[in-house]
Amino acid sequence: MTDIIDQANDVAQQSIERAIANAPKFNGPSLAECQDCGDHIPLQRQQLGSVTRCIECQQYFDKKQRGYRR
Repeated sequence: MTDIIDQANDVAQQSIERAIANAPKFNGPSLAECQDCGDHIPLQRQQLGSVTRCIECQQYFDKKQRGYRR
């Protein structure tokens, strides 16, 4: 018979698996220059995959998406 801790672990594991399955996949090519400002994107960042903005522009874009202002 399973106890409540085992059940909680099962629910947590299922939640983690769903989150991983639904996470965005970053397997496209990255740009060498930011699509917004034209600055160079460092190679280490490009290697993440699907990178199109420099860090500063990406942070601004993310804040804008959440409804914040710069």
